[in-house]
Amino acid sequence: MPVELIVLVVVAILVITIVAKSVLVIPQATAAVVERLGRFRTTAEPGLNFLVPFLDKVRAKIDLREQVVSFPPQPVITQDNLTVSIDTVVYFQVTDSRSAVYEISNYIVGVEQLTTTTLRNVVGGMSLEETLTSRDQINTSLRGELDKATGKWGLRVSRVELKAIDPPPSIQDSMEKQMRADREKRAMILNAEGERESAIKTAEGQKQSQILAAEGAKQAAILGAEGDRQSSILRSQGERASRYLQAQGQAKAIEKVFAAVKQGKPTPELLAYQYLQTLPQMAQGDANKVWVVPSDFNKSLEGFAKMLGAPGDDGVFRYEPPKEEPPDTRPEEDEDSISSWFDTSTNPEVAEAVRAAEAVARKEVPSAMNPSPQMSEPLGGGTPNAPQASPLPPQPEPGQLGSGEQSEQE
Repeated sequence: MPVELIVLVVVAILVITIVAKSVLVIPQATAAVVERLGRFRTTAEPGLNFLVPFLDKVRAKIDLREQVVSFPPQPVITQDNLTVSIDTVVYFQVTDSRSAVYEISNYIVGVEQLTTTTLRNVVGGMSLEETLTSRDQINTSLRGELDKATGKWGLRVSRVELKAIDPPPSIQDSMEKQMRADREKRAMILNAEGERESAIKTAEGQKQSQILAAEGAKQAAILGAEGDRQSSILRSQGERASRYLQAQGQAKAIEKVFAAVKQGKPTPELLAYQYLQTLPQMAQGDANKVWVVPSDFNKSLEGFAKMLGAPGDDGVFRYEPPKEEPPDTRPEEDEDSISSWFDTSTNPEVAEAVRAAEAVARKEVPSAMNPSPQMSEPLGGGTPNAPQASPLPPQPEPGQLGSGEQSEQE
């Protein structure tokens, strides 16, 4: 092989190597630390970069994206001497590639160790209950401490999260028992509240029911008393009119008997005979044991005959009946004050109440049944076109009596 060809091949290989060493392509979101003869020269930006062959060298390529690192659970002692296992997650980003390469050998390990120590310092000043309920406070404290410590490393800690906080098994059992007791307590309180509300509602319902029942009983008693009052008034008025008619009948009967006696023109001997027949009847009572005929009986009869009779042709005194005059009016028309006693028409209020009751009864009857026409007639058999009954007479005030009662008492 000719020497020229060998030289040409060597030169070509050398040129290719120099070109390869001179050109550097950096991907997006990545930075490269370039050293020249062992010293930091520059930080290569994403894109095409040129290096001095055999003098410049890439020390490290740094990922500029936000990185998520999950650290294994770390045992941490709380303020109340309980050991809890805490699993953390750190979100950070490289902001200075030179510091991330030259200030710390391995920034991920540094972040892990710094997170562990800072976590123990923060949680060590809290109790277990505060640790379990103050995650946001712990996250904020960790982020502040880590961001302050990793700033010189060219890192920016954006967020720290506690992924899990696991207390000891014994503590977990106690917490579960406490939680169960709290839930049972809450359930009992809710049940008691429900029973209390139910009892209150039931008592209010019973109260309303009793009030309505009392009002109904009150109305019924009032209506019953009013009905008894009206019934007593009507019964008393009927008895009063009945007694008045009986008294008038007895008076007429006495007048008839007396007139018949006068028309018979009895003599003193006949009166004496009748009187003697009446005496045994007077002695028939159980309380009458002894009866005595008065000695002046004949003189009494003689005086009675002379007072009421007139001597006849034979010298005997006989009764002369007066001329009987028939009454001009009926007994119930003798006085205006007692004319209303004999009103037998129906009270309009009673008739209206009866008609209302009959209307309600007709509404309750099924439509398939045809009520009898007599049900719609007013009380007392009257017709619909019949005039209304006259109202009840006004009742006398206590201590006042009508003329009929006064006559009866007299």
